[in-house]
Amino acid sequence: MYREVGGVRVHHVEHGDGVPFVVLHGAGVDHREVAGALEPVLAGVDGLRRVYPDLPAHGRTAAPAHLGGGDDVVEVLLRFVDRVTGGGPFVIGGHSLGGYLARAVAARRPDRVAGLALVCPAGRRARDVPPHRVLHDEPGAADVLDRADVPGFEEYLVVRTARTARAYRDHVLPGARLCDEEGFGQVYGRWELRDAPDADAPQPYPTLVLAGRHDASVGWADAVRLLDVYPRASLTVADGAGHALLHEQPDLVAALLRHWLAGLGLPAT
Repeated sequence: MYREVGGVRVHHVEHGDGVPFVVLHGAGVDHREVAGALEPVLAGVDGLRRVYPDLPAHGRTAAPAHLGGGDDVVEVLLRFVDRVTGGGPFVIGGHSLGGYLARAVAARRPDRVAGLALVCPAGRRARDVPPHRVLHDEPGAADVLDRADVPGFEEYLVVRTARTARAYRDHVLPGARLCDEEGFGQVYGRWELRDAPDADAPQPYPTLVLAGRHDASVGWADAVRLLDVYPRASLTVADGAGHALLHEQPDLVAALLRHWLAGLGLPAT
């Protein structure tokens, strides 16, 4: 489905009823990466309406010419969230760039945010990023992929198994193939926001921060620093995972999400 906000037709997928949980994907993919990883967990939570939009220049959301940077994307997301939530309380989260944008949206709507979930969140500049290091390379793991897709899989995953290869094939590649490269450059060439999401004051809502100990894209040290921004944050830096934490440690992510949601009054059934 689509919603027209700020001159942008935002494509999104929804599941369930209840408190809206808006989940933002990372750069270069679409909603299917986060939805594919999280729906097996979130579908078992009563009273939770999951909303997965495609960011501008991703998936089926175009990037009109008036969008020229991350601040413009945040304005679109604010209008989108206001529309889909009807001005009521909501939960928001994101992976990678989606986490950075989710922080900005939450900071602009602090009185309505019931909770914030960040998975391998990007920051204004990644510091202390470890080198890419393969932790597990199962023989024949990439056999389910076309040969042309293997380099991307090997660049993204530090845990290479048949299971993570299937996750990459089913949830990452479809969106990657739809990414509008020209629109992406137009919008995300200036992806850093003018004001940091935490520029005003510590943010009071229950926050879950998950990072991969071997994340060669954004690292984990900046995630630790978020404890100063979110006084009600829980933090996990997971061994056995990199930037693809959602796919490499799905059971851990599921357990931590369930615990956090239960704290919001949204227990799994």
